Amino acid sequence: MSFSQLSHLECGRCGAHHDSERPQNLCTTCGSPLLARYDLAAVRAAVDPGELAGRSPDLWRYHELLPVRNRRAVTTLGEGMTPLLPMSRYGERIGLPRLLMKDEGLIPTGSFKARGAAVGVSRAAELGIERLAMPTNGNAGAAWALYGARAGLATTIVMPVDAPEITRRECTASGADLHLVDGLISDAGRIVGELVAASDGRVFDSSTLKEPYRIEGKKTMGIEIVEQLGWRMPDVILYPTGGGVGLIGIHKALNELRELGWISGPPPRLVAVQAEGCAPIVRAFERGERESRYWDGAHTVAFGINVPKPLGDFLILEALEETSGTAVTVTDGELLAELRQVAALEGAFVCPEGAAAFAAARKLRASGWIEADEQVVVLNTGAGLKYPGTVQVEAPVLPVDGHLI
Repeated sequence: MSFSQLSHLECGRCGAHHDSERPQNLCTTCGSPLLARYDLAAVRAAVDPGELAGRSPDLWRYHELLPVRNRRAVTTLGEGMTPLLPMSRYGERIGLPRLLMKDEGLIPTGSFKARGAAVGVSRAAELGIERLAMPTNGNAGAAWALYGARAGLATTIVMPVDAPEITRRECTASGADLHLVDGLISDAGRIVGELVAASDGRVFDSSTLKEPYRIEGKKTMGIEIVEQLGWRMPDVILYPTGGGVGLIGIHKALNELRELGWISGPPPRLVAVQAEGCAPIVRAFERGERESRYWDGAHTVAFGINVPKPLGDFLILEALEETSGTAVTVTDGELLAELRQVAALEGAFVCPEGAAAFAAARKLRASGWIEADEQVVVLNTGAGLKYPGTVQVEAPVLPVDGHLI
């Protein structure tokens, strides 16, 4: 059987088909994101989910449902199959004894962005692309720079000057062409767009959802969750939402698995978690709108979700509606307090975006939206170590001959 069963690209809005065998950005008909589609009948006929247990413990175990056609084109640093950890002590504290955490902090580059980079870079190299350019809030740029280096591709990365310092160092170490902008990711996106337009095809725009394959790497989080649960689905999945690629990807994965017949029953209710200082999806959801509007003055310590206008907003809102999900905000104070609680009770130093999802779980349990007996999965999207400023150290300095008694 073919390594990949990719059949074509389809516009997520108007449904127009596009050729998957040449580089593509947005739909040429309506300018919306493109989604990879697969010959699921061929996958169903050739693969049994039980066979996957014998494959390599990384996201490429799902290669039939990924877009890379040639096994030799795979660029990998061992990404995927992150643990699904019981959070029993913290869960008991907030009234969710069956709470689980999908810990993406253990993945290469320290964030879940490595999933999208692995698949996106692999496919770009396979299609003959030589230079990638992208705006980023930090972690995605670091991941694409490092995976680009692994694949031998050049990368141009533009990020806000306030992005986490470690992500700048990752880009620099990889040899990327790094630029900082005194603004938001939307400002970085404009600069990248100008570069791509002036490059006469020499630079490919790898911005969030402006290329169709990052989402395919992110969707493997959803496949892993149900495989790790014995091909069962949890009741609720909480996802810190900036660009929303992971939430869209998880929804896409679950739909594909359902069509394959590998899962059945009601889908998990998806929750988009945003910061109070940047919540375009929550505002649109609460107003019953199909798209979001630009969020003026966006700011939050959870820098990865500081996205004032996601390109795939309509896909995020569709996923929430189709799964009977919801969208919720938390304050910076709430998420920072939750970060400390999770670390103190579970020994897990999560990133601020992941802490936002934990804070949302607490709020939704308190409101009754989540029941006490439900199985809930929180996505921790990165390592807390990448954000050292979220915790202030207060410790006495002892003299060299000091004592603790």
